[in-house]
Amino acid sequence: MIVDFDEGPRSTIHDMKIGDNIAIEKTISESDVYMFAGICGDFSPNHINQRYMEKSRFKTRIAQGALVVGFTSAAAAMFGIKYRVDGVSAGYDRLRFVAPVFFGDTILIRYEIVRIDLARDRAYASLKVTNQNDEVVLVGEHVLRFVALEQPLGA
Repeated sequence: MIVDFDEGPRSTIHDMKIGDNIAIEKTISESDVYMFAGICGDFSPNHINQRYMEKSRFKTRIAQGALVVGFTSAAAAMFGIKYRVDGVSAGYDRLRFVAPVFFGDTILIRYEIVRIDLARDRAYASLKVTNQNDEVVLVGEHVLRFVALEQPLGA
C-alpha cells in the first residue's frame, strides 16, 4: 500500500468518533513464528518444538503471544493511516490472552475507538482478536496518543 502522507488534511482528536474502527486479517504461518523468534529471541519449545508440544494439552505448537500483540499494533498503524492520524501508541491496558493461536490459524484483529479523552489528547480503542472459528484469542485496550507535527508535511 502506498500512502501519500503529504496530501490532504490530517485528523486531530476532535475528528475522532466513538465507533471509528478498522479490521485486519492474517493467517499465521510457521515462518511468521520462526522469524519473530529470531527477532525477539523467544525460542520457547511452545513455539518451535512440535514433539515437546505433542505432550501438552494443545498437542501442537502455538504462536508467541507477543506476535499476536504485534498484529494489534499493525491494526493501530492501519487505523492511523485510514483516519490520517498523527499519533503514537501510549500503551496497552488489560491485555489478555484468552486462547492459543496455532500455526495456520487466520486471526481477525478488530480495533475500535471506545473512549476519547480530549484533555489528554488520547483515544482508547478496544482490541478483539478472533480466529477463523470466531473464538476470541486476545482482548485488550490500546491507548492512542495524538501528536501534532511541528510543521505540516510537505512544508
